[in-house]
Amino acid sequence: MSLNYGIKMTQEQKLVLTYNMQQSIKLLQMSMHDLREYIDNEYAENPILEMSESLKGTDDNNKDEKYDYKNLIKELEYNNYKNETDNSYVNKEKDTSPWNYIERKKSLSEFLQEQLIGLNINPYTKAISKYIIESLDHKGYLEISVEEISKELNVSSIKIEQALKIVQDLEPYGIGARSIQECLIIQAKKLNILNQIMEEIILNHLENIADNKYKIVADTLNISPSEAQRYGDLIKKLEPKPSRGFYTGEEVSYIIPDAEIKKIENEYFIIMNDSVLPRLKINKTYKEVLEKDTDKETSIYVKEKINKAMFLIKSIEQRKSTLYSVLECLINKQKEFFENGYDYIKPLTLKEVAEEIGLHESTISRAIKDKYILTSYGTIKIKKLFSNGISKNNDEEIATDKIKNEIKKIIEKENKSKPFSDQIISELLMKNNMNISRRTVAKYREELGIKSSSKRKRI
Repeated sequence: MSLNYGIKMTQEQKLVLTYNMQQSIKLLQMSMHDLREYIDNEYAENPILEMSESLKGTDDNNKDEKYDYKNLIKELEYNNYKNETDNSYVNKEKDTSPWNYIERKKSLSEFLQEQLIGLNINPYTKAISKYIIESLDHKGYLEISVEEISKELNVSSIKIEQALKIVQDLEPYGIGARSIQECLIIQAKKLNILNQIMEEIILNHLENIADNKYKIVADTLNISPSEAQRYGDLIKKLEPKPSRGFYTGEEVSYIIPDAEIKKIENEYFIIMNDSVLPRLKINKTYKEVLEKDTDKETSIYVKEKINKAMFLIKSIEQRKSTLYSVLECLINKQKEFFENGYDYIKPLTLKEVAEEIGLHESTISRAIKDKYILTSYGTIKIKKLFSNGISKNNDEEIATDKIKNEIKKIIEKENKSKPFSDQIISELLMKNNMNISRRTVAKYREELGIKSSSKRKRI
């Protein structure tokens, strides 16, 4: 018997700084209210952090306490990589606290992350799965494309698809879907009620099912109307919004705008709302402890805490910088809105802004999530300034919000004893060069929460 000794090279895939990446995404998409709450929690847990509520006079009075953060980051660079694989670091951050037992809403993200822990999958795929979970919207859908995630992480689309399949296997069923059709199909599969006919109905006849047009479905699929109705009843029991029942961050207790857009002498300025957030800095005492020759355990602890504090400070600044760039672009793109109001919002997509400022489309989406700005027309959600467009007869585009406002005005002025049908509204819009079909009118009317003409009729 002989033993073969030798050097063997192996290739291993690994996502670098996955923890920091996830934390950075969380901070970017937090509302001002949630960010303030997050900072307060970090301050309570990290003795390295110092917090000052007032920004006035701090720079002049504390010149001796300024640190060279760039050198400090370099000093900690080795430990940054070490901490990513050091389980003891993770365990220290999860010390038991009595505050952990106070009842609160469990977020969708937390619920999904907990399920990942129990799965027997490699750390590389698990890291991608966590990234996908953090990218879900408030309804539980994945709005960002697989290709976009592939570019962000520099990982093949095949690996992203594998991780997405894992996420879509988690509960609640339908999570991680990219469309309402995919969401319903995932649920039907999990409930063992999916067959070829039901899949065909979900993919091509959801509108007919919603309108109870079972005869059309029956004729198309060569089944009886009663059978089409039976399938329709099953589909209507499925959940189109898989995040329902979980806290997703969409519920805002009160609104704190991130910035004000103010017009001064015919020029628009962005005034960031820095007064809400405290000024964070590194505690001088702990910095001196790090510089002194202390025992190894104390040095490791201090470095870990400084590293976490530095990352928080850097991420908050990055969040502010990204949002500022987006708002600068919006002032240029939506100048007519800031001048004249809602009726002048132009069609604008996330992709256009992303290309303008050189960031990923998904980064823009996260940067504006749950963010508000104060304008001369009140406090508005930034997302309101992003609107799809519909072509006019002369190939010019008009924003869908403008069309919705026009539909609302038409209905408000109608004779309530003889309300306008969707077809009549469509014809009235065409007279104003808004070439909108009856079906589109119905869709926008429902989105506005306005009932159909038969249900609006008054005696």
